[in-house]
Amino acid sequence: MTKAELYQKACMLPLLPGVYIIRDKSDEIIYIGKAKRLRTRVSQYFREGVPHDNKVSQMIAHAFSFDVIVCQSEFEALVLEASQIKAHTPKYNILLKDDKGYSYIRVTKEDWPRLSFVLQKEDDGADYIGPYTSSFAAREMAETAMDSFLLPRCTKHFPQDIGKGRPCLNAHIGKCMAVCSGRVSRESYGEAVKNAVRLIKYGKKDIVKSLSERMEEAAERLDFEAAALLRDQIAAINKVSAGQKVVVDPDVEMDVLALAGTPSSVCAAVLRFREGRLTDKREFVFHDTADVAAAREEFLPRYYLDDEQIPRVIAVDELPAGVQALQQALEQKRGARVQLYVPQRGDTKKLVEMAHTNAVERLARESGRYAREEKLLDEVAQVLGLQKPPRTIESYDISNWGDGTSVCGMVVFRDGKPYKTGYRRFKMQTVAGTDDYASMAETLARRAAEYEKRAQSGGGQANYFAEKPDLILLDGGKGQVSVVRQALHGTAFAEVPLYGMVKDDRHRTRAIIDSAGREIVINMTRGTYTFITSIQDEVHRFANSYRKQQMKQKSYASSLTGVPGVGPATARALLAHFKSVGAVRAAGVEQLQQVPGVGPATARAIHAFFNGPPCEEPPAREAGGETPPSP
Repeated sequence: MTKAELYQKACMLPLLPGVYIIRDKSDEIIYIGKAKRLRTRVSQYFREGVPHDNKVSQMIAHAFSFDVIVCQSEFEALVLEASQIKAHTPKYNILLKDDKGYSYIRVTKEDWPRLSFVLQKEDDGADYIGPYTSSFAAREMAETAMDSFLLPRCTKHFPQDIGKGRPCLNAHIGKCMAVCSGRVSRESYGEAVKNAVRLIKYGKKDIVKSLSERMEEAAERLDFEAAALLRDQIAAINKVSAGQKVVVDPDVEMDVLALAGTPSSVCAAVLRFREGRLTDKREFVFHDTADVAAAREEFLPRYYLDDEQIPRVIAVDELPAGVQALQQALEQKRGARVQLYVPQRGDTKKLVEMAHTNAVERLARESGRYAREEKLLDEVAQVLGLQKPPRTIESYDISNWGDGTSVCGMVVFRDGKPYKTGYRRFKMQTVAGTDDYASMAETLARRAAEYEKRAQSGGGQANYFAEKPDLILLDGGKGQVSVVRQALHGTAFAEVPLYGMVKDDRHRTRAIIDSAGREIVINMTRGTYTFITSIQDEVHRFANSYRKQQMKQKSYASSLTGVPGVGPATARALLAHFKSVGAVRAAGVEQLQQVPGVGPATARAIHAFFNGPPCEEPPAREAGGETPPSP
């Protein structure tokens, strides 16, 4: 079926919840999705003029037919979608692969066993604890166990290297029991390794109590070296535990989840907290998509309704569409209440920000091209309190000169870099005299009106004015922000974050002004300070260059109005046609007549003004006559 035929078929679907299944020409399922209203969701894939990201565009290009399953509720559709995706694994649905293999904790079998973290299990006679699906979790547990029981990390071989050389730095700072010194018996060392394995397998709930009892027994039998070693192990366990940030009650299980995106990829980062500490971190990167909201809506049910353990609390950066159905599905699978929410303050909100930072860092590693820009935009969003990094930023500056004429320059930064295709210039149409406030208000009102006109007419991406920015920065303070906010009230730009850029006495960016007139100091955040300063310098340069160009053209026009019969309108027409006074001076009479409003008499007058009156040609010689003598 063609795309038009698929669209017509989609328009016949009911406005009911359900699951849709898209197939290619070979009848293979390539995508499965759910919808609250089948007709609305499916038809948007095949309607002309609807923009899509790369992944969806590729899916639509391969689509040949589709089927739907109508459901009784959105919850039923969500559960059915999850089961169908698990059964068929369509190529255009997100696949939850975080590129991590299995990991293990290795314990050697020897008189002085060693404990270490490894990525592969080998047939070497050692004991392997695992497998762990997360290398992060396995490495953290191995490090915690070795820190808690002061186990050596060096490459020395025992007992061969005992007594050879001085103990290493770890022994001096209390991170190693210093087996190489010869003061630790093989029995004490073996017991420490056993306790480390016990800590890894069962946690620390009973291990401290057991060690305390053994320490008291050693002290009673006057074995002070063994008692001191056990004392140090208990202190190390408590120190390591204190180093793990406790963010919730130890009995509460919590996942923290956030997503970030670039123009070509989206990453979901999940932090798992168990017993009050971070136990695992997982990251999933989805390529060929830039729609973070769509990825979030698809990721959450795929992650939790498959085989993942559902915790009691799930803190997210933003709730997905259809959150009620997801909440019901999570609670049904867990068999208990699940708190799915967006934290607004406190430690949990900071943990969500940490998860978002991890997602941004992963995307930076995936694509070095966006590494600096992604970190920068994420930092700007945190400084300004934005919900997401501002991918498209517009900045405005007014420039005027002595006669009361004003112009405005608009520059665009996309993904942290100047986007010169979006640059625009404005001449004031309604403002009389020099009034920066009114000029800024007129400019932004015209910008919003142009966007609304382009959006209604389906202007598409061919014209930048058909796009809406994520952030607007004005060169100015509280006054500019206030009048522009009032001018944008009731327009499509009313909800776009708006800030002013304030300069100090040395004309350097000092702070950011929000809509309430509060100053946000940015010079303490180097990346944001440098970035905002570069935007302010660029818009100032652009606005001033436009003013100078207008002044130059006005000067040229005034020189043309000195020609008899040439007024301001004719002067502007000549400059528009020839681009410069020099080109007007070099033009012939016939070329001048091609300018609208310039007749033969005016053309001759202009030519004579710059080149003098035309020379008279000598009379033509008659056939057979004599050539007139030279003067």
